[in-house]
Amino acid sequence: MTDALVSAQFVLDNLNTGLFRLAEVDVDTAQYAASHIPGAVAFNWQSQLQDGVARDIISKENFEVLLSENGIGSDTWVILYGDNNNWFAAYAFWLFKYYGHEKVSLLNGGRKKWLADDLPTTEDVPTYPAAAYHVTTVNTDLRADRDFVRQRLQQDSFALVDVRSPAEYVGDIIAPPGMSETAQRAGHIPGARNIPWAQAAAEDGTFKSKEELQALYGNKGVNGSAAEIVSYCRIGERSSHSWFALKYILGYDNVRNYDGSWTEWGNLIGAPIHKGEQP
Repeated sequence: MTDALVSAQFVLDNLNTGLFRLAEVDVDTAQYAASHIPGAVAFNWQSQLQDGVARDIISKENFEVLLSENGIGSDTWVILYGDNNNWFAAYAFWLFKYYGHEKVSLLNGGRKKWLADDLPTTEDVPTYPAAAYHVTTVNTDLRADRDFVRQRLQQDSFALVDVRSPAEYVGDIIAPPGMSETAQRAGHIPGARNIPWAQAAAEDGTFKSKEELQALYGNKGVNGSAAEIVSYCRIGERSSHSWFALKYILGYDNVRNYDGSWTEWGNLIGAPIHKGEQP
């Protein structure tokens, strides 16, 4: 089993071995052109990892094309990293796992730690021979949709984690400043516990320790005893970061990412919301 989280030192030590394929996924899609880890390809979360027309994740067929064009086969070990403490790298990791790619990891600390440690970068864009990638498994148990969430709102064993900022959670704002994806209403899904994604990250961009994460989530009643745990944010990227912490660092098996998140729930006619702190 490939480790889900790898260190910058491990990547540096094996950079030229052909052991893995690096892929950068940034919030700011111009970052890759400015500099990136040697050998890394880039995935654009806006145009390549989402279907902008259907308002959905990339289709299975387009996922196969994307990986094939970047020379990634079913057995290729892919290590993902990006800016903003791996926001969209974690989203890409979730997507890889959803489409059944087993050998995929996150680079702990992402761009932030790599650059802070003054590790090698380049502007050269690599090319790789095309591969023939085929999705054989779709892990639907990693994804929550609006119906899945709505059916469980009154269940005591259901843990819903809102990873947005406190201002978004209480309904003071709908989206962070400068973010265009929005909703008609502000607030949060009733019963959700507010555990902002950034609280799971250390100052250098790496994930906090398992013990720190256990305390962070456990203090809000989110632990392995829940029958189902669902994380959500605004468009599914920050919640992927928290989903990763819950599933791959804390080891909770029953964790899903609600990628529709607030941009869907906040626009749904008849969907209940709550403003202010959760009683």
